Parts: sequence; C-alpha cells; structure tokens
Amino acid sequence: MSSQKQISIRATYMRGGTSKGVFFNQKDLPAAAQVAGVARDKIMLRVIGSPDPYGKQIDGMGNGSSSTSKVVIIGPSDREDCDVDYLFGAVAIDAPVVDWSGNCGNLSSAVGPYAIQEGLVDAGPDGLRTVRIWQANLGKRIIAHVPVKDGQVVELGDFELDGVTFPAAEVQLEFLDPGADEDSDGGAMFPTGNFIDTLDIPGFGVLEATLINAGNPTIFVNAKTLGLSGVELQDDVNANTELLKTLESIRAHATVAMGLASTAQEATEKRPHTPKLAFISGAQAYTASSGKALAKEAIDITARIMSMGKLHHAMTGTGAIAIAVAGAIPGTVVSAALGGKSQAKVKFGHPSGILAVGAEANQDSGDWVITKALMSRTARRLMTGEVWVPEL
Repeated sequence: MSSQKQISIRATYMRGGTSKGVFFNQKDLPAAAQVAGVARDKIMLRVIGSPDPYGKQIDGMGNGSSSTSKVVIIGPSDREDCDVDYLFGAVAIDAPVVDWSGNCGNLSSAVGPYAIQEGLVDAGPDGLRTVRIWQANLGKRIIAHVPVKDGQVVELGDFELDGVTFPAAEVQLEFLDPGADEDSDGGAMFPTGNFIDTLDIPGFGVLEATLINAGNPTIFVNAKTLGLSGVELQDDVNANTELLKTLESIRAHATVAMGLASTAQEATEKRPHTPKLAFISGAQAYTASSGKALAKEAIDITARIMSMGKLHHAMTGTGAIAIAVAGAIPGTVVSAALGGKSQAKVKFGHPSGILAVGAEANQDSGDWVITKALMSRTARRLMTGEVWVPEL
C-alpha cells in the first residue's frame, strides 16, 4: 500500500463564458508550482484528472472536454498599467501536456470577478469596476468591466449568452492591441506577411488559409474547401475520425507555416491548444444545438472552431476575437465570407447560437492596426474550497 499523502490547495471553480476552469491565487500554490516547470504541470494535470485514456477525467475536476479541461493562475501584477497577472493552461485530456501557449477568451471574463472576490482588486463604488489584466501567456492587456454592488461582484443578471443555459450579469471585455506585432512573442499579426496563404497539406492537397495572430494564433479556411457546409454541429465532426485526422493535419502543418513549430508532429504533440483551426462560410440558416432555428438574415457569417482536436460546442473567446480582427481587414478568408468587405462589427452563427463581436481597425502607413477587440461574456463562481492532489 502506498504511503503517499494528499495535499489540499485552495481553489475556485468558475464558469467564464462557455468554459469552466479551476482558478488559483498564485500565493496559494505550493512553492514549486508558483513558477513554470515540471512541478506546476504535474499538479495541474492531477487537479484536472489527466492524462486519462478513458477520456472522462473521472479522477479530477475536468469533464472530458476541452471547454472544461482548463486551469488559471492569478496574482498581483508588477506592471503599473495592470492590476493582476493572468496565466492560462489548457490541459490535454489524454496526454500529459499542459499547453501554456495561448489564452482562453471565455475564461478571461472570469478573471476580473475572481480578482475582486479574492481581494486582489478593491470592489470600489457601485457600478462597473474596471480591472486591468495582464495576459501573461500572450503578453497582452485585457480590460474587464465588472458589475459590482455593495462591495460584491454582481454575478446574476439577465444577459443571455448562447451556449450557456442560464442568464447572468454581463462582463464587458476589451482586448487591447490583440493583433501580435514584430516585437511580441507571437510575431507579426500576419506571420507570413500574407492575408491569404496557399498551403500544400500532405494527404489533402492545396488549400487557401488566413494565418493570423489575434486573440490566439488562428487558422481560417473556407468550409467548402474542407468539403463541409459550415453549419456542422459537434456530432457531425467529432464522430468522424477521418475528418478529425485531416483537420489536425491541416492545423499542424499551418502551425509550422506560422513559425510556431518546427514540424507537424511537434505541433500535434507539444502545442495542441494553439493555433486554432476555424472554418467559415457565408450566412445561411440552420438549427443550433439547442434546437433553436437561426435565420440567414440574423447573421453575417457562420463559424466553427476546433479546440484540442474536437469541434467546440460554441466558439472560443479568442476565436471570436480573431473573427472580429480578420473581419475588419479586407482580403482575409473571413472578409471574403462577408462578401469581400471589412466590417467593424460581425455577428456570426456558431453551433450553439449567435455571437456579436467588434474590432477597432485602422491603417497606418499601409499596415492594418487593431487597437482593440470587444465582446461581452458572463461569469459565475460555481464552487470555492480546496482541491486535493497527491503530494509531489
């Protein structure tokens, strides 16, 4: 019988947008896990219950989907222009990998409320409390406008978000300068210098794609290029093993083209979270996963995005940012789906319904500059307490 002991770590289980994750105050983590490294990854894997060959994460806080296999670490920021530092980890379900390469736009909506609830940011007077967030994965700033009353975060309300069952209070988010630049770790907003690239994918053939760093590194292709309609739901994609292999191959080779991995194998094994692969089509009517009928006239385009090897049940927050940015710049796959024009605001249909996003874009000496991307989400605490893991 093993004599290994368990340790407890203070944690909060939160929903942010259409995702859920385990949130930690950095100071509450064991010393070895307060910095990047093997110890931190081992703890996060056990918290979530990975790797799990059964794909269920029964022995952890995950729920067998990329939307719930997530961890967040929050601490005070040393930056004068930010209140807190926010680090996000995407935990692979069936592999011993925690991918710290990108952000979760959905859980970004829970960072401000968590920071106030943890006392890292004072609640201030009634109204909207601005929380300035340093997104440490990407080296970008996020501004969250969090509703507060009587010194507490307002979590309940009537703002409805397709993909989330119950309404809640609206959290407004501004993603500042979301397009990467030459001085950032992510490189240029268009890493190849092109709005559309022609890629030759082994076993598939030639396709056109927009490779963009915005929100997270993202690959946009037209759904018809993949032999898809653009209005697929999860079962249509996730039950098709051959299609999943093809989509991952495209994602992996595009990752190499973006300079984010040296080989397609490395992209699959070491960088499953980013870049994301999304497929776009023009506006069309379809029935969402909730059974709600969506009219063609209600949306500008349709969008689907892959997350950790599976079709996302709604839309990743960072995917929404990338759509907003690519939609604001003429000549991209997204703007082509919009009829060849650019739009400051885009309303797109995803598997669970409709989402509206926006981006402020302008040209500077011929180059496109995105000052901010805008969207609203909701967030709520689900549980607070302690999570137990085996002692390192």
